[in-house]
Amino acid sequence: MAQSKAKTVKQYLSELPDDRREVISAIRDVILENLPDGIEEGMQWGMIGYFVPHRIYPSGYHCQPDEPLPFASLANQKNHMAFYGFNIYIDEKQQEWFVKEWKKTGKKLDMGKSCVRFKKLDDVPLKVLAKLTRRCSVEEYIKLYEKQLDTTFKK
Repeated sequence: MAQSKAKTVKQYLSELPDDRREVISAIRDVILENLPDGIEEGMQWGMIGYFVPHRIYPSGYHCQPDEPLPFASLANQKNHMAFYGFNIYIDEKQQEWFVKEWKKTGKKLDMGKSCVRFKKLDDVPLKVLAKLTRRCSVEEYIKLYEKQLDTTFKK
């Protein structure tokens, strides 16, 4: 499946098959209801992205400074849909918390470092995603990100 060329979230959603649009939209609603102040939604790397805009974090994403600092993403992939939580990627404590909370629900967790894969809405404990989304403020997230950068590039 090719990366979406959609320029807006509305366009991205309109291109999805009905069943996947329903799932992505439900998860999107949970994310939007729980986003920390300052995080914005838009398209980023062919996915629905949630990010710290340049007006708050002018440096942007270290790999691509012209891109705002990513916070989370939602994507439709060929064989699954995915949620990407960057705070669980950059902070081991956040990841441990997330895995523990997800497993408490009894739902199977199909996860890479930051990618949580799922095929239907019933696979996703929405309350856990809600808690993860609101778990840290923009300021806390930037501190986690910069700490990870310091750790990674000082090795």
